Amino acid sequence: MITALAHINLTVPPNTLPAAHAFYAETLGLTPSPVPAHQRGFLAWFDIGAGEKPQQIHIATTSIANDPKSSRHPCFRLESPEKLIELRERIWSHFKRGGEGAPLEADEPGSGNSGDQGKEYPQRFFARDFAGNRLEFSL
Repeated sequence: MITALAHINLTVPPNTLPAAHAFYAETLGLTPSPVPAHQRGFLAWFDIGAGEKPQQIHIATTSIANDPKSSRHPCFRLESPEKLIELRERIWSHFKRGGEGAPLEADEPGSGNSGDQGKEYPQRFFARDFAGNRLEFSL
């Protein structure tokens, strides 16, 4: 039976793995993980959490463009409301200053979120990474 999510795979344009590192490692704080030697330059792995088998985000390069307004997305669970606010502010800061790996969209701290509204949804916010992948962050 399924016991956990091992990884998700997101795609980015060719030659943008440095931008992926800037966003996923530096802005989100995920830990880079070694990839198989024959896939270096085309793939980046980032660990979520620690332990023997951490969950991972795999970033793969592709020449097929992402749909810039697709609603498909992973949702990352944060440990506390304070950490959710802290990350939202970090992502917003990277969005505003621009530069390598800057997100294309980010929900502004103190504003509503750009997802559907309703009491069924916990505290959350959304962003689109530098390649247009939609990301949700929640409790």
